[in-house]
Amino acid sequence: MLDPRRHYASLRQVALLPLLLFLPAVIAFFADPDVAWGEYLGVFFHLSILFLVSRLDAAPWAKAAGYGWVVLDVLAGILMINAVEYDTAWAVRLGGHVLAGVWIVASSLVSRSWPVRVVGVVTGVWLGGYSFAGTLLAEEVLRPAGIMILAWFALLAIFHRDEPAHAPAPAPA
Repeated sequence: MLDPRRHYASLRQVALLPLLLFLPAVIAFFADPDVAWGEYLGVFFHLSILFLVSRLDAAPWAKAAGYGWVVLDVLAGILMINAVEYDTAWAVRLGGHVLAGVWIVASSLVSRSWPVRVVGVVTGVWLGGYSFAGTLLAEEVLRPAGIMILAWFALLAIFHRDEPAHAPAPAPA
């Protein structure tokens, strides 16, 4: 079946997939924040991040935060699609954004590319930090983080390279 040790797509492709899925949602949310199809696209966008979390270097706890982000934001999207009270879904989404910030910062700090490090840290802090101040700030304050995460995905696609495959260790004699 599928070999878990094999990469079926390049890191560039894995970084471009969420960029392509999230770009229309970001544009839609700026033009019409109540657009219904944006939540559907958002669910697929978050699912595509699973591939990126698995591929970027990060400590296991940081990867767990990335996976947690995906779980909570997919849940929030499905809650919104099913007309669950907005405040409930929004609180779940903000909880996921804390985990997103942890993963984005942690995986960015170990990048060899300084643009990825800088944009990643600012994006992660903005995204996660908003969750703690979101009751005091308008939702529009979160919008620049959406643009910044698009830039971060693009920088990952440009600057990150797949690590060369390691030769398997010889079997003991």
